Amino acid sequence: MERKNIFNPESNEDLNDRRIFGGNPDGMLNFTKMKYPWALKTWETMLANTWFSSEVNMNPDAKDYEYLSPTEKRMYDLVLAQLIFMDSLQTNNLMDNINPYITAPEINACLARQAYEEAQHSSSYAVMVESISDNTDLIYNLWKTDEKLLEKNKYIAEVYKNLSGEVTDTKILLSLFANQILEGLYFYAGFAAMYALGKSGKMLGTAQMIRYIQKDEVVHLLLFQNMINSLRKERPDLFTDELEKTVREMFRRAVELEASWGIYITQGQILGFTDSIITQYIQYLADKRLAAVGYKPEYNVTHPIPWVDGFSSFNDQRSNFFESRSTSYAKGTMSFDDF
Repeated sequence: MERKNIFNPESNEDLNDRRIFGGNPDGMLNFTKMKYPWALKTWETMLANTWFSSEVNMNPDAKDYEYLSPTEKRMYDLVLAQLIFMDSLQTNNLMDNINPYITAPEINACLARQAYEEAQHSSSYAVMVESISDNTDLIYNLWKTDEKLLEKNKYIAEVYKNLSGEVTDTKILLSLFANQILEGLYFYAGFAAMYALGKSGKMLGTAQMIRYIQKDEVVHLLLFQNMINSLRKERPDLFTDELEKTVREMFRRAVELEASWGIYITQGQILGFTDSIITQYIQYLADKRLAAVGYKPEYNVTHPIPWVDGFSSFNDQRSNFFESRSTSYAKGTMSFDDF
């Protein structure tokens, strides 16, 4: 499969012929004619959720950081380093490896917006790093110098590398699953760790910034899940037993990596976390992600730390967890019930 032609006046593809990939688009982005209504809802939600890192006051966090325990400081720095890498990778991955092969223009628009949001997240992490560190390069280079983090990042990057090269229909579909895993699993041990500090009354600005970021990531997760579910109807021939076997192995490896990472960063010294709780939390998320794309759960476990959801709620006009005021987040029409 070749990258789509962005200038294609010879195309006579009509709306019914449009495909998520493998179509023949003419290059026009016409918001009045869309085959996938969920893509328009995603777009509108993304626009409604626009935020900027300057909205979060990080000054108290600079003081809080000085009084964190050595274990908490280590965890904070490692989580930031990991999140910076992941969003940097995803910004490029979306534009270079995914969007060139997606032939539905409404989905192209959502992926372009997502790439912007991933870059915005990197900008937000920079605000966090600069607020607490006298040596920003130290945190930015941890993804190279910390062996555990490098191991995790190498695996994730290798997955994307293996899905590039000679592009096939199955490879593109597997790349959508890989992105679902990225958006729905690989960030979450780090998010939960930051919320744990917030739960204990520390680094509240950081927890609020992560809440904004996670709000975006949920929309990204739903975007890829909707693509996969639409392809189940559009290309049922691709959803073979062999595909499910491969997908399940991808999920099992992701759970292993993310749980191991969570255990590594917390070292059994963060209030509210044990090794078993971290592992069960990631397994629980994996089951939800599998169910969301039509597969049976792998682990059949319950949510071990439901308090995390109080730090990452997306309902309209909820009372801000950190302030006694009403804050409207998702103004779009998309439902977050499947989160």
